[in-house]
Order: sequence, then C-alpha cells, then structure tokens
Amino acid sequence: MPTYDLYAKDPGDSLWQVPASGAARFSWEYDDGRDRLLALYQKGKDKQWDGQRRIDWDLEVDPYDPLGTPDEAMTLYGTRYWAKFTEREKGELRKHYASWQFSQFLHGEQGAMVCAARIVESVPDLDAKFYSATQTMDEARHAEVYGRFLHEKIGMLYPINDNLRSLLEDTLRDSRWDMPYLGMQVLIEGLALAAFGMIRDTTDKPLPKQILAYVMQDEARHVAFGRMALRDYYRQLSDAELREREEFVIEGCYLMRDRLRGVEVLENFGIPRGEAEEFSERSEFLALFRQLLFSRIVPCVKDIGLWGKRLQQAYVDMGVFEMGDSNLDLLMAQDEEIAERLDAERFAAEERERVAEVEETIEAGAEG
Repeated sequence: MPTYDLYAKDPGDSLWQVPASGAARFSWEYDDGRDRLLALYQKGKDKQWDGQRRIDWDLEVDPYDPLGTPDEAMTLYGTRYWAKFTEREKGELRKHYASWQFSQFLHGEQGAMVCAARIVESVPDLDAKFYSATQTMDEARHAEVYGRFLHEKIGMLYPINDNLRSLLEDTLRDSRWDMPYLGMQVLIEGLALAAFGMIRDTTDKPLPKQILAYVMQDEARHVAFGRMALRDYYRQLSDAELREREEFVIEGCYLMRDRLRGVEVLENFGIPRGEAEEFSERSEFLALFRQLLFSRIVPCVKDIGLWGKRLQQAYVDMGVFEMGDSNLDLLMAQDEEIAERLDAERFAAEERERVAEVEETIEAGAEG
C-alpha cells in the first residue's frame, strides 16, 4: 500500500526540498588519518547488518498495543477524555502514539542519512569522509526497518513534526561543514538514542525491542564519531565562534524538547490544541521522559567543548543541567552489549530448536 494512504494526517507535498549551501571538499591525502577515527571506520564496516535478515519479521505485533504501553504513561490518563474512552478507543490511542513516535524516528533517520551524506561531501578530512560513508549506509538501513515496521506491523504513519523539520532545515541550510555534525550527530541523534533506549528498556514486545536494540548499536558509533570530530575542531575556534554554536545548540534543544508533546495525536482524537498542550505539559510521564531524553545530549555537548555560561543556564532552566555528569562512554558500551546479548539469546534459542528438531527426526526414524 502506498505510504500516502497510511498517513493519519495530510503530510503535504511528497517531496521536501531544502536549499543547501556550502562547498564540496576533496582531499588528496590518502595515507593519513586519526587512528581513533580509522578504528571507528573499521568497526563501522565490521558491524554492517541486513535489516531483512537480522530482525525476526515473523514476530506478531498487536497494532493496538505495539509497545505494551501502560495506561499511566498515556497523556490522557486521568482526564475526563480517558474516563469516556472505551477499551477500543484506548487501543486506537496507543496505535496512534506508537505510529507518531516511530514515524518521527523514521523521518529523523532519513534526515540523518541526508546529513551523513552532506558530511561526506563537505568535511575536509578523508578519515571523516570514510566513516560518514558507513554511517550513510547505517541510516539507510534504519529508515528501511522503521518504515517496514510502520507499514507492515502498525499500518499507520504520521507526518514529520514541525520542530524536527525546523531543526533539520536549520542544520542543512548552514554552509559551515561542522553544523551537520552538531545538528544531527549531537542533537537529533543524541535525543533519538535516549528515546530509543527508554522504549527498548520498557517494552515487553520482542520485535520493537529487537529493532531499537540493533539501531542503537549503530547509533552509539555515530555519536562517538561526532564527539571525536567536533572535539578536535572546536579546540581551534575562537570564543565568538564557539558562542555561535552554543546558540544553535540552545535553540535546537528547545525545539527538540517541544517536539515531544505528541499534540498532533490528541488533535486527531478531537481534542482542541490548547487542551492537548495543557495535558502534555501536566503529564508526569512526559515530564520525566523529556528530562531523560537529554541524558545523551548534555554530556556530549560538554565533552566537545560547548559549555559557556549561557548554555549552562539554558540547561538549568530546562532542569537537565546535572545530566552533564552522565558517563556517555558507559551508556554507549551498554547499548552495544544489549544488542550483542539479544543476538546471543536469539541464536541460542534457534540452536536449541534445531537440535530438538534433529533429535525428533532421529527418534522418528528409529521408531520407523
């Protein structure tokens, strides 16, 4: 079925064109590079995987409860609307929220693919071009698996959120080669990683858990790449240049924080926008969710050298300043371990099934 037939709201034109500026840069030095970045490039090559084969697409998904979301996590829980909803309507709401979340993941991954391709084009160092090329392939795979999950398992999509669209546009319009790193690798990828992780760690549904775990294994490398490249580059910038980038981060963080309301979903259920925004602001679950989403961004921003007073105050105002002390390396290592452990468990179960099948066949043959 064409994607346009599955959108819960009209997404507008089928093609979004963002005018791009900046130079394409070639490097004629082919035998030089940073050891850390070349090692990450090698890891990127070694860890490529096939979304058709690694994920068990035969697993069933209930589109009316795709993530096992508890009632208390729903924005409308405890409101007069929730009290009037039938169980069927509550299931519809869960379907719409899951569709909205995974649709933003999908649109973000396409944005990441385009930004990674821009980095290949514009970054001056060949080692960074090499790694960005592997990331472009990773992001294509992520968009593929999220798209398939939405089409085949949920059967509904949502258009790109206005705030995500705005941040992508700002990132791609900027002619400075480091801005796709900062907008995508640090802000959009960092927030996505935290969102993926919260769902991965709370869902009891095996298919979305697999998808999120395997995507996060890749994303851990991408954030490491952005940290390496930007940390090296930002040491060379003036205070004025650093402040410009901090302003971009502040604006981007507010956009990403406000993206997470899901107001579009509630409007589809006939709830006026003003009320929908009020419910989202009062939701204890969403407040916690928004705060935890910055667990990957704040320490990364601090690590790459963007930590001026105005930026620190913005994080204080958002209530996420203390996230700056999070151990980002530990979080990334855990992302990789979870995916590897999931693989080991799945393959061990498959091996036990194969052994049992062989034993049954031998036993049947002996009886014959």
